Formats: sequence, structure tokens, C-alpha cells
Amino acid sequence: MSTGPIRPARTGAALLLTALLAALPGLLLTGGPAGAAAVSGTAGNGAAVSGTAGSTTPASATPASATPANTTSATGDPVASPVDFTGAGGTVLHGLLLASPAATAGTRGPGLVMVPGAGPGPLAELRAAAEAYARHGVTTLVFDKRTDGYSTTHRDYGQLAEDALAAVRLLRARPEVAPDRVGLWGLSEGAWVTSLAATRSTEVTYLVTVGAVGLTPARQQAWAYRGYLRHAGVHGSLVDALSDTSVRQLSAAGIFPEADYDPVPVWERVRQPVLAEWGTLDREAAPEESAAIIHRALDRGGNTHYTLRTVPDVRHNLHLTADDGYDRPDRLPADYAEAESAWIQRLATGLPTASADPAPQQDIRSRALDPLPWYESTWVEAVATLLCLTGFAGYALTGAARRLRRRPRPAALPRAARWAALTGTAALLGALGYLLFLMVTAAMFPGPVLFGRPVVWLAVQLLALFALGAAAVAAVSARRERAALAAAPAADRVRLGALLLAGVVFLPWALSWGLLLP
Repeated sequence: MSTGPIRPARTGAALLLTALLAALPGLLLTGGPAGAAAVSGTAGNGAAVSGTAGSTTPASATPASATPANTTSATGDPVASPVDFTGAGGTVLHGLLLASPAATAGTRGPGLVMVPGAGPGPLAELRAAAEAYARHGVTTLVFDKRTDGYSTTHRDYGQLAEDALAAVRLLRARPEVAPDRVGLWGLSEGAWVTSLAATRSTEVTYLVTVGAVGLTPARQQAWAYRGYLRHAGVHGSLVDALSDTSVRQLSAAGIFPEADYDPVPVWERVRQPVLAEWGTLDREAAPEESAAIIHRALDRGGNTHYTLRTVPDVRHNLHLTADDGYDRPDRLPADYAEAESAWIQRLATGLPTASADPAPQQDIRSRALDPLPWYESTWVEAVATLLCLTGFAGYALTGAARRLRRRPRPAALPRAARWAALTGTAALLGALGYLLFLMVTAAMFPGPVLFGRPVVWLAVQLLALFALGAAAVAAVSARRERAALAAAPAADRVRLGALLLAGVVFLPWALSWGLLLP
């Protein structure tokens, strides 16, 4: 299997659909990675250089005198040292090295590079976890994820794997770290990255994963959406619209990054000792399926030095939870990193034998995502969306412009057409906007639920029904007044024709998105 990015090809219609989705006003929360580009340095140079974490000074230009003094408290907290290193493509990445005071005194011990899950990935997200490892004698490196080449709609696990390997090389060169005892730690998406990195370099001597997913990203995301909506009391058409239709459309349009990435062949090639962990309250990784898939892959590849561990009463990232795993509080258990650090330390005396805890149970199984049929293809969806938006919104906007100019409404135009235009526009934009909102927020905030449907979705469904009813009334009225319409200006006839065409196209469009289904 190719270790590079896996992306569906973009077509003109896909880009059109992307533009339509991105243009929806007022309904998207801010999300995704920061847009600032990382500073480029010398390609392939993995050596550490001095500098302030998060700075944009190129590695070659950072003077040694710029290194801040290492800091530690009287209580023996980890020593924090800012470092810079050069990742894939010459991008300079800014990190923080955390070591126990004993390690800095000259005793070489194990080292660990931590790679976060999906999203912007600032090092602050993992600093508390890294400090916990450092307190247990594991020198740990965390770093800001690249913004150059990583975004909501684009990422390359191969590129991220090279960044992780550059961090490994930095850690191996540190005086407090034994170079033959450096490993990788990956959370969720980071597990895809670190497992891939482990297959590319023998410098990685062990692998720790948290909430690793054995499914493709698209299938895993669809499963997680279903679980979060189900937890909120949502059932019916919205569940399928979000977890099936939306995921398949975004994947086909090429704006779901690495949607079809298959982690199984990578796990079959992992030869290092593996500690893979899942929380019993993991609601994001499909843990029962993922643990079994990864278990079988390691066995097929001949890896006999793995430990598959189930951690009780913690969520996807092994943090505490107050809502059965469906929330995201930033609270570590008191014994966080204790068992993991002990496992890492034992590698100095011998490799572990294969062992696996019973996997966490799932309430629902994941579903395979079928390819889109031709009538739901990106091209068809883009054209249908554009026709509906043009017919409904065009009629409403031209009518508003007429009123601003104080021109009378032609008597031949049905009054119902205005209502069809307004409610049709609201239903179309409302449906797409709400679905995008749920995607951005991982379906964690569907809002108040009434009769098994979020109030927003119920309102959109009612608007869709009203729009179709008003369009039907307008069509009947236009037929009755066809003689008067024939004498109306051509522009008004075009407006009405586009509206009625939008009503015809809107019927199957609304059905495909579940707006007319219970």
C-alpha cells in the first residue's frame, strides 16, 4: 500500500460544491488548524537548535545565546527546554523537551516523542501528559504540529510521519536520552502517523498508541457521529444525513482528508514492541473493532512483542470523563503514565510477550460506506444544489431589489412564489449549514432535541415542506394565469421559471438529505 496521501480526485463540480458549502453564513464555528505557514529551514536536518518555542526564527539563524535557561521548581518538577528542529520539506517545528531532574544530571534513560490527534495540535495540548511521563523517568518531547501542509481539508500522514522521525532524531542526540531507547507515542490520528513512522525507521525502538483506529478515517468518523447523536437522543433521518450522506459526499468531493487511508497494512509491518491502549469509555475510535483489527494485523505480520491494554473509566485520550466518555474535559487520572512508563522501562531488560486485554465493548458497530451512485455523485449534487440556490435565492433577491426600487410586483406572478423562494432558500442553507456545524463540532452540540430531532433540524424540515407546498401552489397559480404571464416581462417569466425548476429539483435533493423523512 502506498504510504503517501490518499485523496479522491477533485473535479470542477467538487470544487463548486466545496465553494457552496464554505459560503454558508453564520452557522459554522471556527475550527481547523491555524492558517499561518511554518517557517522553512534546511531540508532533512533533524538536529536540535536553540530558540524560543513557537518562534519563527530559522534554525540556521538562531544564536546559541538565545536559548532560555532551563527551568525547574524546588518540588522536582520536570525540566522544560525549548527546542527547534526541521521536519519534512524543510519546515521548522517548535517543541518542548521535558525531563526529570535526575535525567538531566547525566543518567541516560528512555525517550518518547508524543504526536497528538487530529486538529491544530499545539504542544500545549500534550504538555500535562508529557510532564507525567517525565516524572516517571521518561524524557519526553512534544512539538507544535505543522500548519504548512496540514489543514481541515488537507493532510498527509506520510509527511507527519517524517516530522515525527525528525523529532526522534533530535531526542536520540540528547545527552539525557539513551539513543537505543527512543519511541513514539500517538493519540488517535497520531496513531496512524506513528505506526507509519515506525515502519520507516529502525531508530524508533518502541511504539505506544492511545485510541488507535483500525478503520478508515471516513468509516470511523461516521461511527463516531452516530454514537454522539444517539447519546443526545437523536434518531431518524439526521443520523443518516450526517454519518452517511455527508461523509460520503465530502469524501467523494476530496475535502475529507485521507478519508480512505487503510491502517491495516501499516500495522502488519510494525516490528517494534507495541503498547496499544483504549479507554473503556472511548466513543471515537470504535475500540472493540479497532483493537481486534490491530491485534490480527500484528499477528499476521509476525509481531510477538505487543501489549493491548484496556484502561477502565477513561475516555478516548485516557482522560477522565464526567459524561460517560462523550465530553472532553482536560483532566488526567492520578496514575496517568504510570503503567505506560513502567512498560517502557522494562524494555531495557527484555521484550514483552504478546498479550491482549478484552477490548472495550461498543454499543453499535461501524458500517461500511458504499460508493455514491451516479444520481448522488458530486457532479449531480453540485448541479442540483446550484439550481436550487439559484432558483430560490435568485427569485428572492431580485424581488427584494424590485421593492427597493419601489417597483410594483407584476400581478401575474403568484404570491406563493415569494414564500417558496424564502423558505426554500432557508431550508437549503439551513440544512447544509447545520450539517457542517455538526461536522465541525464532532456532533457534540446538536442543540435541544424534540421528538428525537434537534429543534434546528426539525425547523429545517418544516421549512422544506413549506417550500415544496408553496412551490406547488405557485405552479398551479401560474398555470391558471398563463395568459397574463405571457404578457409579463421576459425577466419575470425567467424568474418564475427558475423558481419552479428549483422546486422540482428540490424534491429529490431534500429526500436525499433526509429533510422529508422522519
